[in-house]
Amino acid sequence: MRIARVEAIPVAYPEPNDHGATRHLCLVRITSDDGREGWGEAVTMWPEASRATAEIVRAMGELIVGRDPVDSAAIWQELRAHAWWYGMGGIASFAVAAIDIAVWDLKGKALDARVLDLLGGPVHDQMPAVASSHATHAEIPAMAEQIAGWLETGLRGVKVGFGKRGEANLGFDHDRDVAFMKAVREAIGPSHPIMIDLGVRVRWSVAEAVARVRAFEEYGLHWVEEPLGHDDPAGYATLRAKTTTLIAYGEREWNVDGVQKILDTGTVDVVGIDPGRLEGITGFTKACERIHAARRQANAHSWSSAIVLAASLAVTWSSPACRQFETKPLRNPMQHDLAEGAAVPVDGLWPQPQGAGLGIAVDHDVVDHYRLDR
Repeated sequence: MRIARVEAIPVAYPEPNDHGATRHLCLVRITSDDGREGWGEAVTMWPEASRATAEIVRAMGELIVGRDPVDSAAIWQELRAHAWWYGMGGIASFAVAAIDIAVWDLKGKALDARVLDLLGGPVHDQMPAVASSHATHAEIPAMAEQIAGWLETGLRGVKVGFGKRGEANLGFDHDRDVAFMKAVREAIGPSHPIMIDLGVRVRWSVAEAVARVRAFEEYGLHWVEEPLGHDDPAGYATLRAKTTTLIAYGEREWNVDGVQKILDTGTVDVVGIDPGRLEGITGFTKACERIHAARRQANAHSWSSAIVLAASLAVTWSSPACRQFETKPLRNPMQHDLAEGAAVPVDGLWPQPQGAGLGIAVDHDVVDHYRLDR
């Protein structure tokens, strides 16, 4: 099998889990000389980032036409070596990520093997599923009731975004935030972990973060994500010294070196990463190895389409650094309609991905409906 064509496909779709906002992705389809397809994705978020990524993907694609997708490691290294001319990170990492995921998908199909097995096979007996969405309602009781509803299918915990779109207005007033945390704990009971994810609109000082987290700890906060943004090691050191809650950040890093940088600070407990940003399945796997060596936890961001979900789930099952896997609780087209065979939680647990490659069959009609360059 040889790579015959590399295609970049920018798409945009409405995300119910983000208050109906339009979100952008850049999909990549690699077609082999025998007609099989491998699919990848960059989590570009914004239209200009998707357009730029598509241009880089088209140029990088010329480098790998004629290559055997089984040689995924060599292809990844070649793409990264080429990218140093214009930056290690940013748009270049998006492009490497999307191509790498698609190469792994095609590699699995060439070898008639799951990506999970090509990564060494599962190292977990089970994988808990937790709900991950944004709080958007104005009334705290309504939000607590909705979150409790997310867990009715058996999901094992919840991660809630503060400072997001909608009328929740969380992350800005101490008393309101504490009241929300209390209401959610009462609504879901004592056993389910609660995680709080701070959006970019929220700007806490170190003192505010300490006060909030200490107050949340009364209601069993499991971890707080990006309470001081992505690059404040001194602030995180203070927060860690004054609280007992796990600290999570890292999803804004672009490569393994970035992950190592935050591990070296000694201030992160849970490193959030996304193969659709952090240079694909290869980059994600290498990062998980570093995280495991540092005796920390890795957590897949996986908040986009069924392609990144399948890639993230394969690495999650194969890495001892990973301990849970998130799911968007509200039905959305990119996670639930884009591909047949995409895994869904059953009784609060994720099944292992099945089938060759990523184990999904992307629906071309859905892609064509949401693509922006048709």
